[in-house]
Amino acid sequence: MSEDAQRVRDEQDLVLALDAARAAAEVVRSYIGRNLGVRHKSPDQPLTEADLAADRLLRERLLAARPDYGWLSEETADSEERLGRQSVWIVDPIDGTRSFIAGRPEFSISVGLAVNGTPRVGVIVNPATREVFHAVRGQGAYSSEENGDEPHLLRAEPRPGAELVASRSDVKAQWLQEIGRGWTLRPLGSTAYKLALVAAGRAAGYITRGRRSEWDLCAGVLLVEEAGGRITDAKGRPISFNRRDTDVEGVIAAPHRLHAQLLAYGGKGQKRRP
Repeated sequence: MSEDAQRVRDEQDLVLALDAARAAAEVVRSYIGRNLGVRHKSPDQPLTEADLAADRLLRERLLAARPDYGWLSEETADSEERLGRQSVWIVDPIDGTRSFIAGRPEFSISVGLAVNGTPRVGVIVNPATREVFHAVRGQGAYSSEENGDEPHLLRAEPRPGAELVASRSDVKAQWLQEIGRGWTLRPLGSTAYKLALVAAGRAAGYITRGRRSEWDLCAGVLLVEEAGGRITDAKGRPISFNRRDTDVEGVIAAPHRLHAQLLAYGGKGQKRRP
C-alpha cells in the first residue's frame, strides 16, 4: 500500500474506531447503577456484564467494517489466526474494571489498530468523564469531549503540578516510594487512561514494573508517541504488537527527559527478575 493510500485508510479506520468506542461508552454507561453481574476470571481479574456487552459491540462493528483485519481483545478467546493478519484491532472493552465496579471515574475503552506490529490508530474513551483521546500515526494526538467539541492537540509536556501516575498497588510499593520522593504520586485505575493523561500533559509520567497486556497499551502507546513522549517496556525496549506472547514486562511513559530517570528505577526491578 502506498503512503498516500495508507494515510487515507488510517483516517477511515480512525472514524470507524471513534464511532465504535463512543457507542461502547454508551453501553458501559447504561450499566452504571445496575447489577453488574460481577464474576472473576482469576482472583484479581473481575469481569462484568458491561465488559462483555462492550466487547460484543466493538467486535461486531469493527470486524463487520474490516473483515480482513485480525482481532485481539481481553474479553475474546485469543486465536493464532490473528498472527497471519497484517492489520489487527487490539481492544480492551473496559480497561480498569475494578475502578468501574468501585464507581471511580478511572476506567476507559481502548481501541487500537496495529499494522505490521506498529500502532497506526488509537482511541481511548473514558465513559464516566466523556473524554475522548485519539491519534493517527504521523498526524498527532488529540483530545475532545464526546459532545463533539473541537479537538485539542496534545503535547506530552507536564503542566504545572502534574503528578506521576501509577496503579494503586505500585503506589504502595517501596520501590516506587523511592522514585517518588521528588514527585507527587497519584494512584489511578486504567493503564490506557493513565497513558492518555501522560500524552495530554496532565500526568508527568507513568511507570510500572508489572506485566501489562497489548490491549492495555496499543492505543496509549500511539497517543504518547504522537504527543512527543517516549514509551517503552521497563528495560527501555520499544513495544511491538500482535505477538504470540501478548504480555509486556513493565511500562515507562513520559517526556524524553523524564523517561531516562524513570528507566533507571523501572529497569532495575526487571533485571532482578528470574
